[in-house]
Amino acid sequence: MDAHTIIENEAKYIAPTYTRPEIVFSHGDGVYVYDTEGKQYLDMTAGIAVVSIGHSDPDWVAAVTAQAGKLTHVSNLYHTAPAVELAQRLVESSFADKVYFCNSGAEANEGAIKFARKYQYMHGRPEKREIVYFSGAFHGRTMGALAVTPREKYQKPFKPLMPQTKMGVYNDVSSAEALIDGTTCAVIVEPIQGEGGIVPATQAFITRLRQLCDQHDAVLIFDEVQCGVGRSGTLWAHEAYSVQPDIMSLAKPLANGLPIGTTLVNEKIAKCIQPGDHASTFAGGAVVCAGANVVFDKVNDPVLLAHVRQMGEVLHDLLASKLPSEKVVEIRGRGLIMGVELTEAAAPIVAKAREQGVLLVGAGLNVLRFVPPLTIDEAQLSHAVDVIAASMA
Repeated sequence: MDAHTIIENEAKYIAPTYTRPEIVFSHGDGVYVYDTEGKQYLDMTAGIAVVSIGHSDPDWVAAVTAQAGKLTHVSNLYHTAPAVELAQRLVESSFADKVYFCNSGAEANEGAIKFARKYQYMHGRPEKREIVYFSGAFHGRTMGALAVTPREKYQKPFKPLMPQTKMGVYNDVSSAEALIDGTTCAVIVEPIQGEGGIVPATQAFITRLRQLCDQHDAVLIFDEVQCGVGRSGTLWAHEAYSVQPDIMSLAKPLANGLPIGTTLVNEKIAKCIQPGDHASTFAGGAVVCAGANVVFDKVNDPVLLAHVRQMGEVLHDLLASKLPSEKVVEIRGRGLIMGVELTEAAAPIVAKAREQGVLLVGAGLNVLRFVPPLTIDEAQLSHAVDVIAASMA
């Protein structure tokens, strides 16, 4: 089937929840993807921060293929080894004591909200239900996660949303102090905002959130769906703050493109969770977890994490030196989650760069987002920035 027919049939058969360019991708290799016409694209989006170890990584392919040839699915009615192996890796490398598996970042945040509510319920405080979130946040599009994602265009058609939520101002300590009190069930925050424009939290803000949650016995949730699993140059983005959450949500990069989400919890939350509190038929599937084990082992390697930090510095310097300064407001981020706030709209630059074989994605109206595979090298980054500079000229 040729690209034209595929695009026509998509319009005929698939619900129009996305706007896509008229390109059909057929395969990928490392930091490159190829369309059905054979054109090569340097992938600076990695499927929106997902393909962390590159397209078609041979070790990942081998693990997924081998597991698919043995056992694909038995549901959560039974034990399988890959899920347990992945859970052990996650717990032993983090603050967490237990892991809940699901299939996406939105699901991981839904689980986080439910577990926080259950914690308060089990401690005799069922009225302690308020969820505090912050401006610029993106936590997902399912109904609970959407209620803490302050985008009017996402929320308006689906109201009423989950009640008892309050929005504070991101990186504003006084705003957090005014909202977090004895009615607060949980506080959810991204250590580095993704969709909100690649905005890192300040040390003072994250530290104060932990203090306020401790003071009011509220649950602190870190959403690391986009910024976690090595993306920032440390395994967890919150490592940079020396502050630990009670719950952390992960998803995007963990299985290199297969659907996975995880909600990590500490012991005080874990001991409140009982059979029947939450479930998912497909969660923790053997094939997905087999792939995720390969990803985790590769990313949780000091050599790769050092590479991410180095390439982050290289990317920052390239953006600062090559892009027209009069069009750049600010360069933000850490490691290989970087954003450039512009004085103009990002979408036309994304389109022009794509024509020249570089895939980009925006973060809001006027921010270019850079979340390439973590394996990208300096020459590839330099080429990407040259194309973007030309597209902005």
